[in-house]
Amino acid sequence: SSGINAEYGDFSFEKRHLRIYPVSMPEEQTKKRRVFRKYFYRGVDLDQLLDMNLDQLGQLMPARIRRRLSRGLGKKHMTLLKKLRKSKKACPVGEKPATVKTHMRNMVILPEMIGSIVGVYNGKTFNAVEVRPEML
Repeated sequence: SSGINAEYGDFSFEKRHLRIYPVSMPEEQTKKRRVFRKYFYRGVDLDQLLDMNLDQLGQLMPARIRRRLSRGLGKKHMTLLKKLRKSKKACPVGEKPATVKTHMRNMVILPEMIGSIVGVYNGKTFNAVEVRPEML
């Protein structure tokens, strides 16, 4: 069989193989700022998740979390959310917010909690956990 080659920018695609060749770049392009990857949850962008209310958010979540949100979050859960909002608001731009201590180990991670630091009690000490988008 003939070796069919097609050039696509940085890639050389041969019939059954994909080979990636390094491309030399000018120095000004190699010193670019690091670009963070955009996070999506079930096809929805993080910014859109933040704009959703609990009912809309519940439709995206798995059954157990959907049930929890439809039955409503309790007073303790809402208090934790208020404290997290307050600590995020109080911190300067570009810095991490103050740790909020809690015993609520069964709290559902919501999009507005992302970026917060929660001290979760394990029976002996409070372990600091930074809430990341992957935890949704």
